[in-house]
Amino acid sequence: MDYNKIRKFCRVFRIALGLALILTGLITGIVWFYLGVIPLIAGLTNFCPLCIISKKCDLPQDSESK
Repeated sequence: MDYNKIRKFCRVFRIALGLALILTGLITGIVWFYLGVIPLIAGLTNFCPLCIISKKCDLPQDSESK
């Protein structure tokens, strides 16, 4: 399994989700959609706060890279 492809997909997904939520907020005027800033920042910085909380996003370590 290629974990780099999964990470790249997750990053693009977070950015797209954040932009979609913000755009929806701008169109509808519902302020709650501005929370799309959170996944947008997470995607742009490649930092996921849920990964720290859940500890399930860690990628396996390759023994060859050590």
